[in-house]
Amino acid sequence: MDWKLFALVFGSVFLAELGDKMQIATMLFSADREVNKWVVFGAASLALIATSAIGVVAGSVASQYVSQRVLHMVAGTAFVLIGLWMLLR
Repeated sequence: MDWKLFALVFGSVFLAELGDKMQIATMLFSADREVNKWVVFGAASLALIATSAIGVVAGSVASQYVSQRVLHMVAGTAFVLIGLWMLLR
């Protein structure tokens, strides 16, 4: 087990997900007194697992056709552009 990689991925995803739309939606669903909190937790957890699985598969497939350097450049550029777009909105 590569604990350094595990910690890096966990920390990155954890920080990125704090306060995002998924967490806010989960909070709103669980705020309803009538709902089972475990069902909300399970559904939100499975949704995050599914989206993470899609990301892993997409990254694995993309790495077969594009170099890791190009993928890093594209991802970095996309993050910067999204950040600028959010600041300018």
